[in-house]
Amino acid sequence: MPNLDALEIKTFVPARDFKRSQRFYRDLGFTCIWASPDLAHFQCGNTAFLLENDYLAIVAENFTLHLLVADVDAWWQRAHDARLIDVYGVTLSRPVDRPWGMREFTLTDPSGVHWRIAQALGSDGDAAHGAG
Repeated sequence: MPNLDALEIKTFVPARDFKRSQRFYRDLGFTCIWASPDLAHFQCGNTAFLLENDYLAIVAENFTLHLLVADVDAWWQRAHDARLIDVYGVTLSRPVDRPWGMREFTLTDPSGVHWRIAQALGSDGDAAHGAG
């Protein structure tokens, strides 16, 4: 019987301004593991993605990533304290509890890529409180 176990999946995230996007993701809390002129590997915990020095507006602006985290309010605070809105001209919503059992906020990166950063309600951390 063939072994069809999947080991991981990484997405390629487009970047209009590659260096600016690298700074953005470091400021957000990711670590750049390695970078070449065309690709950068970012990681946080067990999650990772590849930032690509390639950009098509139609792709970037219709691309959404969902990041499940242990403490969504800590991630939001990090994004807020890093002044991502002021420094990069991105959008950042406040965390809210959703009827589908997640507390989440949304964020766009400098290329228009949309992120939903979420924590399962009732999971570790203080996610069970109301939206603030």
